[in-house]
Amino acid sequence: MYTIHHYVNGEAWEGTTGNTQPVLNPSTGQEQAAVALANTADVDHVVAEAEKAQPTWAAMNPQKRVRVIMEWIRLIHANMDELARTLSLQHGKTFEDAKGDVLRGVDVLEFALGAPHQLKGEYSTEVGTGIDTYSLRQPLGVVAGITPFNFPAMIPLWKAGPALASGNAFVLKPSERDPEVPVRLAELFIEAGGPAGVFNVVHGGKEAVDALLDNPTIKAVGFVGSTPIANYIYERCAANGKRAQCFGGAKNHAIVLPDADIEATADALAGAAFGAAGERCMALSVVVPVGKETADKLREALIRKIPDLKVGHCLDPEADYGPLVTADARDRVNRLIGEGVEAGADLVVDGRDIDMSGKEFEGESLAGGFYCGPSFFDNVTADMSIYTEEIFGPVLSMVRAETLEEAISYPNDHMYGNGVAIFTQNGGAARDFVKNINVGMVGVNVPIPVPIAYHTFGGWKASGFGDLNQHGPDAFRFYTKTKTVTSRWPDDQNAGPQFTMPVM
Repeated sequence: MYTIHHYVNGEAWEGTTGNTQPVLNPSTGQEQAAVALANTADVDHVVAEAEKAQPTWAAMNPQKRVRVIMEWIRLIHANMDELARTLSLQHGKTFEDAKGDVLRGVDVLEFALGAPHQLKGEYSTEVGTGIDTYSLRQPLGVVAGITPFNFPAMIPLWKAGPALASGNAFVLKPSERDPEVPVRLAELFIEAGGPAGVFNVVHGGKEAVDALLDNPTIKAVGFVGSTPIANYIYERCAANGKRAQCFGGAKNHAIVLPDADIEATADALAGAAFGAAGERCMALSVVVPVGKETADKLREALIRKIPDLKVGHCLDPEADYGPLVTADARDRVNRLIGEGVEAGADLVVDGRDIDMSGKEFEGESLAGGFYCGPSFFDNVTADMSIYTEEIFGPVLSMVRAETLEEAISYPNDHMYGNGVAIFTQNGGAARDFVKNINVGMVGVNVPIPVPIAYHTFGGWKASGFGDLNQHGPDAFRFYTKTKTVTSRWPDDQNAGPQFTMPVM
């Protein structure tokens, strides 16, 4: 047992409250650590330290800043196994999936190496007689990230990389469920040569979050989590005059046309629906096959493939996915499955009764872990809670459609608009789908259409609040402010006053 402290000014800090919360191992259900919890005064102290450190970092040449980030990337790779193992043991995702979590964050750090180019302004000469106009991109100051449990490395790096490369100081408030990897990432930033106080981590619950939202020094907040909290943070930031990019829930659909390769589509759906126990905002949780024959073939293929999936300890190399993050998360998934049955959906595969008693991994019993087997529903309708709610668990629902137009109406009419995919061999149909779908990220024969780092990531409708997305060029726009300068150096200093608007 040990305590995960806040990380402030380049060192661990206990805070003032003495309050802690258990950090569990989801694979066994056992407590493995405790995490310190901050109050408002603690948060204000962390922000004040960041404010003191930021000007020196901002004054550094952008190329020198990215050299620190370059070394940070090297150190993350050098410590990859340690990071992935810690992430697995606190989140529950498999070791290889945890590596992917870290690496997708590193992708954005690599994009941030282009900060000198991204921060360049524009210059126009002779906009008027002897007049030039140019723009500068300058850091905001101190910014904050409030990040979720399901990607404890990737999303903090998505926020921190562009924010730091732009010259801001960054305060991270990660999830209390798996807080150790974010602290380790901050330690590696300091080891890479980053100044103390520029990247800080503070732990806590709602009081800590509200303290960040209300602190006047914080100029922008990036958030990923549930839609109700995303909306709350967006509104509170707006009331306090802060920038905010807040990403919420999802209900990602996959449309399957009759010409799709059914076997390949079923494989893609199994990975996208059940990987990481479904605890991904880009998980494909609804499949909409077009036509009875397509639906029947897809159902048969999934029934064959799902029982082969192995659920086990996060470090078991044979496990396809591990446990859910908490007992409450597991119980919520099981409750929603029960609601689907009561509503009349056809529960083809029931994962609620997975039996882990008597199972062990490296001498540890799995009986107390938070496991849920893969579940598959057919004949789901749009009024059922398993369709309307984000389950965030290993549950796939099939909604049958007669036409492509009907199939498209499901993701278009849903409150969420995060991700969607279409499986087809028809290029024209795919092109029309891409054009007409009302969703922020679209996959064509790609089940989880997470964009690469130099494009932006973000959903529409109730999946995203704010007008700029994560990573890509939008990240640098979000973490900087534009200053526009109009200059003139007249030869005649005694031209006298002007009383009319100048014209070209």
